[in-house]
Amino acid sequence: MQAHIQIKLFATLQKFMPASAENYAIETGTTIRTLLQQIDLPENKAKLIFIDGVKAELTTVLKGGERIGIFPPVGGG
Repeated sequence: MQAHIQIKLFATLQKFMPASAENYAIETGTTIRTLLQQIDLPENKAKLIFIDGVKAELTTVLKGGERIGIFPPVGGG
């Protein structure tokens, strides 16, 4: 069954943003890891993942309607 999510990528990850990020179609039951593969975003570049403002993991399952925020590792010293 198909559902839709909203994807927001920050900083250096913006180049992976799909054109349909505001209303991205997924299959119900898709994990964050699968979503990253679908948009060609390497797992090691996704440091912080939030679903509706709550920290999530690569194994988190999506149902549809969620807002996904993904941040890269923070550099600096």
